Amino acid sequence: MADAADIETLSFEAALAELEQIVGKLESGQAPLEDSIRLYERGAALKAHCEKRLEAARLRVEKIVKGASGELGVEPAEFS
Repeated sequence: MADAADIETLSFEAALAELEQIVGKLESGQAPLEDSIRLYERGAALKAHCEKRLEAARLRVEKIVKGASGELGVEPAEFS
């Protein structure tokens, strides 16, 4: 596993894949305590990175809207 500093360079997909591997290792209960702590900390950093990437993508998505007078424009899409 690489250092925490490299997380910022990971794509969403790569970070998610690594996070899934970490969850699998932790759920298996086979890792020694110190390794589990290190894995958990890396997993938390990966989770935060994935959330940040998703938020950035969400903010980039816009929807096309038609104004009252018929003009077209864009506004941020809502995902609630």
